[in-house]
Amino acid sequence: MIKYVVVSLIVFSLGVMAPSAVFAAPFLGGPAVYQTLPKPGEKVSIDIDHYFTYGFAKQPKLGTAIMRVEIFNRDGKRNTSFTVKGSADMPSMRGTHSSGDKNFALSAKGVYLLPVELVMPGDWEIRFTFVQAGKPVYRGSYRFDL
Repeated sequence: MIKYVVVSLIVFSLGVMAPSAVFAAPFLGGPAVYQTLPKPGEKVSIDIDHYFTYGFAKQPKLGTAIMRVEIFNRDGKRNTSFTVKGSADMPSMRGTHSSGDKNFALSAKGVYLLPVELVMPGDWEIRFTFVQAGKPVYRGSYRFDL
């Protein structure tokens, strides 16, 4: 502990600055980066072997809306080997109406489903995280107005 304090004092007295968050982020796990997704219904590549489509089961309105995700192998065969996590929030009031990260439920037909509570009109964002073998392999973000 004393070594840390002494080193810190020397570093700051010499005018050497600590690395900024931009440089430290990759080493500290930094904030997750979410790719902006194309419009619902389009194929989105997860990796070279898989793609997904997404969209609401019905046009979203105030209340509960169901987000659907379907994952396929490149040959078009459905794939259910992923865990899909999602969160909903209003970007203009970040954190106020956040659902937090929740796992999509996998239906008997192999469709990933997530109920999303849309509590007020305005801008909304749903973030998707695709996990395989315990590691995030893709992150995407869909923004829409209600």
